[in-house]
Amino acid sequence: MAHCPFDFFTDGKKHNICLVGGGGKTTVMYELAAAWAACGRKVLALTSTHILQPADGSFAADAAAVHNLWQQRRYAVIGTPEFATGKLTLPPQSVYEELKLQADVILCEADGSRHHPCKVPAENEPVLLPDSDIVLAVAGMDALGNSLAQACQRPQLAAELLGCSLDSVIDEQMLAVLLMSEQGSRKNVGTRTYYIVLNKCDLIKAAQQGEMLRLLVGEGIDERRIWLRERGDSKC
Repeated sequence: MAHCPFDFFTDGKKHNICLVGGGGKTTVMYELAAAWAACGRKVLALTSTHILQPADGSFAADAAAVHNLWQQRRYAVIGTPEFATGKLTLPPQSVYEELKLQADVILCEADGSRHHPCKVPAENEPVLLPDSDIVLAVAGMDALGNSLAQACQRPQLAAELLGCSLDSVIDEQMLAVLLMSEQGSRKNVGTRTYYIVLNKCDLIKAAQQGEMLRLLVGEGIDERRIWLRERGDSKC
């Protein structure tokens, strides 16, 4: 079982974290939320776009339900239900403002990828919370070896960014550019601290993992801010 390598997980500070990029964001968000909650931290999870309403009883319809979950050492998911879709959208601002003052950690899925392992954001994406201090970008290693058209959300934007065609096969260099470009996953990060989760690393060879690390570090990110996550990881 893998250990979350990021320094923010054990520093004891209050954090407001936005997750962006490709497939795996929801899983990573809930893993972090569950691990922190098990340590007794008050964890609030939400979305600034759309997310499926959780079926595990972690959705809290009001502040009282949030506090009840926190007392059980569980994380609380808040949002506005869309009954036609079964999804949640951003909660009312007044509810968020009240609860964020009481939470120890806030996790927000701030981007959508329609299950594609990588993406390039559109003009109105991602929807980062203004008060967030960390951006956590996720990319699935199952993107490697597939074409942009197959594996990338908004493939035309990716092709323009990379200067290639839609049928170009994604390699480590291309994926590193998508993760490190300010037109890609680093869009609007600004002064926030940036971390990367390379998801499904058990699908690729050790040499490919090493090449991804080499390319990302070469683009200026500290290796300690990169998590090589496998599908079997169930918590941090």
